Amino acid sequence: MRSYGKDVWNYAFALSGTRDMADDIMQDVFFKALKHLDTFRGESSMKTWLLKITRNTALNHKTTWFIRKVVPIDKWLEHGNKSEFPSAETKALERIQLNEAWTHVMKLPVKFREVLILFAYHGMTQKEIAETIRIPEGTVKSRLHHARIRFAEHYQRGDD
Repeated sequence: MRSYGKDVWNYAFALSGTRDMADDIMQDVFFKALKHLDTFRGESSMKTWLLKITRNTALNHKTTWFIRKVVPIDKWLEHGNKSEFPSAETKALERIQLNEAWTHVMKLPVKFREVLILFAYHGMTQKEIAETIRIPEGTVKSRLHHARIRFAEHYQRGDD
């Protein structure tokens, strides 16, 4: 971590765009690297290997973190990729899927979009959302439920 931590974090930040996600990605990268150190074959430098893990982890975070919180889990599993190092084609499809997801989220009415983004993107609890936008927690729960349903309907139909 001393040798490559800054490089890994900077790359994670460049890919994710947020400091919090870069921190999470960096932690995951070094955990994965330590866990799979025996698979490092030395065909590239340690830095190159870590940056490859960083890229895969960042792409995985951006796709799975948002989609899993928004799309019902059974729908995600139908399309999800369980490989730790997905192919370039799979990564491209995941990026397209993430962009489509954001397009559908932005088409939701503001009251649904707001709670969905606070929950799924910012990781806030229902209680925190209720406090932030000053509505009852039950209303947050209801809006999240309806937002997910509407999002899933649009997403499954492929509405533009």
